[in-house]
Amino acid sequence: MNYFVTAIGTDSGKTLTSAVLITALKANYWKPVQAGKPTDTDILRKWFKGQPVKFFNEAFLLKKAASPHEAAREEGLSLSLKDIIIPDSTKPIIIEGAGGLMVPLNDEEFMVDLAKYLEAEIILVADLYLGSINHTLLSVELLKQKGLKVKGIIFNGPENKASQDLILKQSGYPLLLHMTKEKQINAHVLNNFALGLLKNWNHASQQSLSNGKG
Repeated sequence: MNYFVTAIGTDSGKTLTSAVLITALKANYWKPVQAGKPTDTDILRKWFKGQPVKFFNEAFLLKKAASPHEAAREEGLSLSLKDIIIPDSTKPIIIEGAGGLMVPLNDEEFMVDLAKYLEAEIILVADLYLGSINHTLLSVELLKQKGLKVKGIIFNGPENKASQDLILKQSGYPLLLHMTKEKQINAHVLNNFALGLLKNWNHASQQSLSNGKG
């Protein structure tokens, strides 16, 4: 099974979540569409230096830090789902999306369409801030409309129990992990987060069968 890491917006914690999943599942990593530098792949390579993790090349590596459809247009390129081919891997692949679910690849195709095209199970990252309930539940509604299978939610940032409880109740998705803010990301932090994730992983598998059904 491959997993597609998406979020309720940009800079919500997808790359850190991907690192935790790589650690917990002994997985490989792929960011199909990257716009701007430093690349998320380069960041993860530093975190996992010397470890047996394979980092697959981006399908599209764009120069400008902008929406992929805009960055591609400036380079005279046209992005399309049909040009994105998932790499072969003997391990699970953690696939990191760009921004949130409605980030456009082109005028017709969006990140949510890429997740469906790749047939990967969704991990939804929700950072906690004023307004995050709205953004999270809108993302949940879209995932359900598209019929995508969702493994669960990872919260990121200072705990807000009222927000978290409401999001979990309304979404019906399992809680996979709550990541606190850390001054530095290192192997110790990743291993602690990975242990927390694995405690909830099997329980989430039982619930995920009913996700994405409206």
